Amino acid sequence: MEWTTHRAADPSVHLRAGDLAEALGVHAPAALGNPQPVPLPGGGTVTVEPGGQVEISSAPAGSLAELHAAVESDRQVLTGLLARSGIVLGEQGLDPHRAPRRILDTPRYAAMDRAFDDAGRTMMGATAGLQVCLDAGEPHQIPARWAALHEAGPALLALFANSRRHGWASARTAAWHGIDPRRAGPVPSSADPAVSWAHYALEAPLLCVRRDSGRWDVPPGVTMADWIEVGGIEGGPGGSGRIGARRIGPRRSRPPILADPVTRPPAIADLDYHLNTLFPPVRPRGYLEVRYLDTQPGEEWIAPAAVVTALLADDDLTGRARELAAPAAGRWDAAARLGLADHPVREAATALADLACRHLDRTGLPAAVRDRVTGIVTRRLHDSYAREGIPA
Repeated sequence: MEWTTHRAADPSVHLRAGDLAEALGVHAPAALGNPQPVPLPGGGTVTVEPGGQVEISSAPAGSLAELHAAVESDRQVLTGLLARSGIVLGEQGLDPHRAPRRILDTPRYAAMDRAFDDAGRTMMGATAGLQVCLDAGEPHQIPARWAALHEAGPALLALFANSRRHGWASARTAAWHGIDPRRAGPVPSSADPAVSWAHYALEAPLLCVRRDSGRWDVPPGVTMADWIEVGGIEGGPGGSGRIGARRIGPRRSRPPILADPVTRPPAIADLDYHLNTLFPPVRPRGYLEVRYLDTQPGEEWIAPAAVVTALLADDDLTGRARELAAPAAGRWDAAARLGLADHPVREAATALADLACRHLDRTGLPAAVRDRVTGIVTRRLHDSYAREGIPA
């Protein structure tokens, strides 16, 4: 769960890293200078993103009911900690008050800042998402679950879009779509998700390479496959890159400059780090990480979490969800831009919402929470229809 953070008295004021460190106290992450962060009482850990967004990464839970109780407890503790310092959590997926500004100075974020354009910097400094992480299932279930989360993605993105700005229903998604699709686009579908992910990861450009000192920059266009093949990286930020004798990227009149060329082949740790710089809408990490949802206001995060969980409750429901999602599958841009005004997306979202809400008992949530989820989903459908002038 991720939120932008703001001064309660003036949301347009940019916070400083020290403001968040002081407010979070023992729960502040290492990025804010705390060498031994303490988890929140419910087991969640606090992290901070480059623009001052605050995240709770929950501990794994055996059921959605357990997760809901733990995360709600941690969210309330976090809200209280920040409130004592006059800081409040934002409720939208894109900061509506300020232009993005990086407040964390780490080699990774500095390299990202230099590598990205405006869309990437907006993503880094002004967006807030909700990431629902689900078990990948037994080996025979993985392809269907992987496919279902992708195929239902446009409909669920639109249903829970919560960053309406600049002509987009989800302006947060617009920022992500502005990043190189080799890094942030969906993983191509195939019968073998593992092979597809491997190809995607190898052909994605390196964002940075860790070094003991100095910049972590790499030349534009150099991929993990290039580094593995040749065993070293030369070149420089803003210049053409070279890997051994092979030139990567356009020729420039000035020679490339890289104060610290990478003269070694990549290690497993380098590959692991590279995978952490890839941001597809669904990312495999041993579990399946759904990344296409905007953050939700207050406790409403449970609605998309419950819908996604219900749709994967068993193989039959997953198969039915794929059938209902099929007309809108792949319509990522239309869903982000138009939301439920896009007819195929609206039809799929309505059908998936109905399927999920009729099977919320499969999530293990208490009856009162299930009723709340149904109410949130119904309201979002109704409000979107009303806004677009669509008969309910």
